This record gives sequence, structure tokens and C-alpha cells, in this order.
Amino acid sequence: MRLEPKPIKIDRRLTGSHYIDEPLQQVIQFALRDYIQYWYYTLSEDESFLLEIRQTVQNALVQFSTRSKDVDWQPYFTTRLVDDFATHLRVFRKAQDRLEGREDCKQRDLSEEMVESFFEAEVEMERNICRDVVCTSSKDEEGFLRDLCEVLLYLLLPPGDFHNKNMRYFLREILARGVLLPLINQLSDPDYINQFVIWMIRDSSCNYEAFMNILKLTDKVAELEAVKDKALEELQYLRSLDTAGDDINVIKNQINSLLFVKKVCETRIQRLNSGKEVDALKLAANFGKLCIIPLEHILVHNIALQFFMDYMQAAGAQAELFFWLTVEGYRVTAQQQLEVMEGWERDGKKGGGTKGLLKAAALGVYEQYLSDKASPRVQVDEASVLKLGEKLQKDGDPTPEIFDEIQRKVYDMMLRDDRYYPSFRQSPLYVRMLAELDMLKEPSYRGSDDGDGESFNGSPTGSINLSLDDLSNSCHDDNLQLHAFISDTEMCGYYSTGPKNITLSKCLDVVWTLDGVLSPNARQSPDSSLPGAGLGVGSGLGLLGAIGVCNDHGKTYALYAITVFRRNHDGSEETWKTYRRYSDFHDFHMRITEQFDNLTSILKLPGKKTFNNMDRDFLEKRKKDLNTYLQLLLNPEMVKACPNLVPYVYDFLENKQYSKGKGDFARKVPPMLPKSDIDPEHCRVSAQLDDNVDDNIPLRVMLLLMDEVFDLKERNQWLRRNIKNLLQQLIRATYGDTINRKIVDHVDFMTAPEQVADYVKKFRDSYWPNGILAESPPRRDKNIRMRTRVAAKTNLLGIMPDELKHIIGADTTRKGILRVFDMFQHGPMNRRLVYVLLEGFLETMFPQYKFPELFVKLHSRSPRTTRYTQKLKSTSLKR
Repeated sequence: MRLEPKPIKIDRRLTGSHYIDEPLQQVIQFALRDYIQYWYYTLSEDESFLLEIRQTVQNALVQFSTRSKDVDWQPYFTTRLVDDFATHLRVFRKAQDRLEGREDCKQRDLSEEMVESFFEAEVEMERNICRDVVCTSSKDEEGFLRDLCEVLLYLLLPPGDFHNKNMRYFLREILARGVLLPLINQLSDPDYINQFVIWMIRDSSCNYEAFMNILKLTDKVAELEAVKDKALEELQYLRSLDTAGDDINVIKNQINSLLFVKKVCETRIQRLNSGKEVDALKLAANFGKLCIIPLEHILVHNIALQFFMDYMQAAGAQAELFFWLTVEGYRVTAQQQLEVMEGWERDGKKGGGTKGLLKAAALGVYEQYLSDKASPRVQVDEASVLKLGEKLQKDGDPTPEIFDEIQRKVYDMMLRDDRYYPSFRQSPLYVRMLAELDMLKEPSYRGSDDGDGESFNGSPTGSINLSLDDLSNSCHDDNLQLHAFISDTEMCGYYSTGPKNITLSKCLDVVWTLDGVLSPNARQSPDSSLPGAGLGVGSGLGLLGAIGVCNDHGKTYALYAITVFRRNHDGSEETWKTYRRYSDFHDFHMRITEQFDNLTSILKLPGKKTFNNMDRDFLEKRKKDLNTYLQLLLNPEMVKACPNLVPYVYDFLENKQYSKGKGDFARKVPPMLPKSDIDPEHCRVSAQLDDNVDDNIPLRVMLLLMDEVFDLKERNQWLRRNIKNLLQQLIRATYGDTINRKIVDHVDFMTAPEQVADYVKKFRDSYWPNGILAESPPRRDKNIRMRTRVAAKTNLLGIMPDELKHIIGADTTRKGILRVFDMFQHGPMNRRLVYVLLEGFLETMFPQYKFPELFVKLHSRSPRTTRYTQKLKSTSLKR
């Protein structure tokens, strides 16, 4: 007679929190069922072995939970994690630099060479460790994980359980091959990372400008082919629709957008396949016709000033430039201090020390740049220097304007001397400066009939349709004519992309239709999925008829549609539509009246209205007043009187999101030029923190990431110091001294029981959806993976704020973001990052054990480490 098995009673408490214990018990149950029970019951029905395994697993989890509660996770998340990521990026950048000089880097795939170069750079940085064997060999990786799991079981299991070989081997194999290896495979898959990036920033709107930039910058023909194929598929679908009335205009506009995307892809593919791809900077330099940025604008713009400073230093004339900047800072500081002192005097307070400090500062400027002891010395006439010296000695209190005369002479010398500003405009640095300011445009793409009677003559946006010749001539060609008027007050759902870009967003949506990644309703009615659908939103090149207001996140405002006509010097005409709010007009007006004082009495902008400013009659009146304003601004007599005003007007009327300039930190020139104390030879990124920023978590994190992502260390150190100052101002203005507390609170939130339980549930649902062990997903189609790459890059570039581009430059921003993206497109390198983060986690979890030494031993199988050690020994012997 068979005995019924006795029910097994198990203590289900693991972590002390029922939120975590419940999903964790399910994970244990599923793992035992799918990895042990399915074969064990074919051998025996005795469940005591299963009970022992379960109890052993639970003992290990209890130990793990106890240790994790004793760890302060804040340093790991705010310092170690960021440092490891930034150092990984630095290694990748060094590998990129090694391959950049190769002539064939554009003609063939260098993935294998990149991985080889990456691990060579890693061993040079880490010196005694290289993870290449673990990341490139499946057999060695499994051995590494087994060794690591054995160490973890030694730390977590009771001695009796650990010395039970059968038990230990079972748990080791389950943990290494059933949990860690599949997890690492998924986290290091480039396609999975790209999908995750899209999911993370899924709430951001489609950015047409970023999408077109990605198509024009990519050197992957497969990406362009995938986008082109999707565009052709959508074109075929749209042409098959039976539409009438208003719908046909929407369909035509969508077809035009898709035709343009197709044309861009074909042109780019042709260039890449022909091997005639030319660097945009070299192309622009060869044109010889570039936008002219006045010296006065260069001196007050951080990005432009950086390049001019580099040029002046190369020309040996940095003293003149630094003198001009220092005097600017002295004047501002002196005026502020004198105003404060006057306030003290009115209040009956004493502030006599201020004048003494100002005189000392003025004497310091004189000694540093103008005295006989100055080295290098500013080259101005001796009479002016002697006059200034006597004035400083005789006058008791220097005024803020004491250096103005010499400063004007220095400015005139930099402006007119052929060695300085005129030569700078002919140098490669000037072209690079224009690229950073996003003022270099590629030659326009011209569409043609595709055989079905449909054509597309150029870009949907006026900005992309400008060639370099157009851009240079637009500022100075008298044959160009520009007309603009507000055609209507439009209604839409979102302003961030603009109503016209809604159609372009639709275009991006159908291009990005990816299985399981993006799921826009590409087969809906033509306008049902558009933001603001049902509000009468039109799109494309036609005039919009609806009159209303916009609502974005609860904010209501009017949006004015401006129709722009331009006649070029060759007789061709262009028409486009751009959209502006009243606040854009106000910002533009403030900007130009600051630059051109004589406009203040001529141009009058309609005033603001606090109440009932969405009233229809009021909006109609404001539209007429703004139209009058535009006509006066574009009057030929106005253009003749202020020729330098034209670039500002073109920028305002260009079909792109208007970038406000008021309050921009990048327009401020700091008064001091401190010397940098950064040592670029430090290996670890965290070793380059300077100026006592270690007590400021957000500043430390921002500096680490910005340094590595945008490669700021290699650039002008004056700019880098200013970026640090800007970040400090931004942090203090936004959060004050509370941001550290907020970050600490966020770390506490991330490690709270409810959040940890959520992580466990996500792990459970990923591996056992609906309680069933998930099968390995099939590899996705190549075209889908390529479109995912394009979508991920576009989203990353699209979320970058304009303020960041103003601070560090548009070209630097693009390169930095694309560098981060490219870093994640190599599986072995992603594995290296996962293992680095895992090692940092274990070192933080078990600080009392010698995990760093253990990892050196586990990675000692790498031949690169051996070769590098021998190289160092031979080098030391030669010395």
C-alpha cells in the first residue's frame, strides 16, 4: 500500500517584507519546477531533496537580504555607477580615435576591429585586468560565471549546505546558466538596448529635424535601405486609398513627406556606395562662402568665443583677447559693487573697503596686461598706456570706465588687423565654429517625378532646403526678396513639434513601424492618430483654415501661422509656413532691439494683455498688429538701414522650432579666466574631479557625464570651467541646497521594499510570463532592427534640449549623443559594461571581502593582460 506524502511546511519569510517575499517565492517555485522537478520526478518521488534545495535557496536569499540592508547604496548609485559608465565610455572613445585615421573605416564594417581596439584600450587603462576573454568566448564566460557563483554560494550558504557538493553544483548551475547568463545575454543585446531606449523616451514627440539629421549623418547603408523600404511600403499603401474631399489633401501631404524621405535615403546611399562621402566641414570650407558672424557677437557667445580664443592663442595674441574679456568683467563687477556701496551709504552703513578693492583690481589688470612686466604684453600705443598708468596713480577711486579707451583700441585691432579676425574667418576653426552653431547647411536635396505624376521639390522645411550658397548669399544678396504675412491663427494639440510637423511626425511613425517596439496606428484613417485630431488641424503646405487656440499641458495660447515667400538670386521661388507664439515675437523683438538701438523707436510690438487674451476679437486685432510689425520689419528701406538685421529675421522665419534667446546662460561672459588644474593623465574618470565638487552629488554626476559624453576635457579649458559654473548656477537656481537631499531620497525610494518587489515582479514576468518559462525570442528581421536603430538615435537626439546646444554647441551635442549610441551597438562591449557594473555591485555588497583581487584572478586568463605586463617590464628594463 502506497503512503501519501506528508505536506511540506516551509517558512516563507525571506526579506522581512511581505511585498518582496510573495513574488520571490513564486520565482523560487518556478525555477525549481522548470530546472529540477521536470527531470527529478522521473528518478524519484522522494521530495526531501527538493525541500533541501528550496530551504538552501531560501537561506541564501535571507543572507543576501540581510547584507543588502546593511549597505549604504547612495555612494554606489551616485558615484561608482556613474564612474563605471563614464570610464567605459572613455575606453570606447579611445578605441574610436584609434580607428578614425583608417582610410577604409567608411567603406566597410569595422565591428571586429572596434572590439579588438576596445579591449586593447581597456587593458591600457585598467593595467592589470582585461575582460576580453569573458566577453568574447562563451566557454570562458560560463566558466567565469560558475566560479563567481561558487564564491557567492560560499558567502551566502551555511557551511553544511556549501560543503554538500550535489547541492552546491545544482544551485551553481541554476544560478549561472539559468539566471545570470540569460540575463546578461539580454542586457548586452544591442537590439534589446535600442528597443529599451525607445521605450524609455516613448512620451517624447517625434522630432523631424533630428530624424533628418540622423539620415544625413548615418554611414550605415542598411539603415537607409530599411527606412527607404518602409517609405516605399507606406507610399504604396497611401496611393491605394480611395479618398475624396479634404482627405485627399492630407494624403498628398503625407506622400510628399515620404517622397522626400525616400529621396534623402537614395542620395545618401549613392554617396556611401560611391565612396565619395565628403566631410561636411571640408565641403563647407571649399565653398568659400560662409555666414559672417560679427566679432561683437563672437565675443559674447561662449561657443563662438571658444574657437576665436583657440585661434588667438595659436596666433600668439591671447593677451589682447584676454585683456578685452577681463576689462568686460571688471566693468560689470565694478558697476555692481559701486551700486551696492551707494545703497550702503543711503542706509548709513560704511563700505569704504569696496573702493580699495576696486583700485587693487584695476592695478592688477594694468600690471598683468599693460605694464612693462606683463608677459605677454598687450600691443597698444605707449601714450595711452602711460596716460592710464598716471590716471591709476593719481585718481583715488577708479571708475568702471577707466579701461574703456584702451579696450576700444584693442577691439579695433582685433577687428581690422589681418592677423586676427579677418584671418580667423578664413581658418578651419571658423568653419568648425559655424558647425557648432548649427549654421552649416548641406546642399539641398531636389526631388523629381517618380513616374506616377507626383513630385516633391525640395525639403518640407525651409531650413533643410538652404544650401551653403543660399545661406551665405541670404545675408548680403540684394536680389533676394523676402515676404511674409500671418495667414491665420491656428488651432492644434501640441506646440513642441508644430502643426506642420504633425504630418512629418506621421511620416516618422510609418517609417518607424516596428514589431513590438513602436506601435503607432499606421493603418488608421489619415488624420485620426494625429495630435489634435478632430480639432480641424490641417498640415503640409496649404493654408490652415481653423481659428482657435492651442492647449499644451493645461497652458492655453494662440499660435500664428506665418506664410513666407522668398525669391532667390537665381530667380527661383520658395514658399513655406512657420508657426510662432506671441512670446516668440516678444523674445525676437527684445533680441533685435538689444542688438540695434535705432530699432527701438521704429518697431513697436503689440503689447501684452493679461486677461481675456484668448478672446477671438482680441486675437484678430493682434494678428493685424503683428502683420503690420512684419511688413515694417521686411521693408526694403529697413533692410538697407540695418543689413546685419537680415540673419536674425531669417532665423525667426525659418520653418523650425524657435529657440528663445532671452535669459540664456551662454550669452553671459564670466569676468574671470581661471587656470585649469585638470590632469588628463588620470586613468579613472572619477580621478578628474576638481574644485572640491565631491560634496555636491549632482554637480559631480553632471561633470562626469558631460566630460565623457561630449569630450569636453580635450577642448578649451576655459569653456569647460564655464560649463561647470553654468551647471552650478543652474542647480542652485533650480533646487538650491535641497537637490542633494532629493537625490538621497530618490535612492531610498529605489531601494524601498515596494520598489524592490516591483523589480522582482518584472523579473518574474519576463522569465515566466503567465507562469510559463519563456522561450528564447527569435532574432528579429534585419530591416526591423535597422529601423529600430534609426528610431533610437532619433529619439536620443530629439530629447536634447536647445539650452544644451547653446552651451556646448550643436555639433558637439550631436557627436556626443551618437557616440553613446554607437557604444551600445557592440555585444561584447555591452557584456563588458554589464560585468563591470556587476563587479561594482558585489564590491559594494561585500566590502569586507577582497573582491577586487578576486576579479583580477578570474580575468587573468586574458592574453592581453600578459602581453601588456611584459611590455611594461621590458619598458622599465630599457630605462
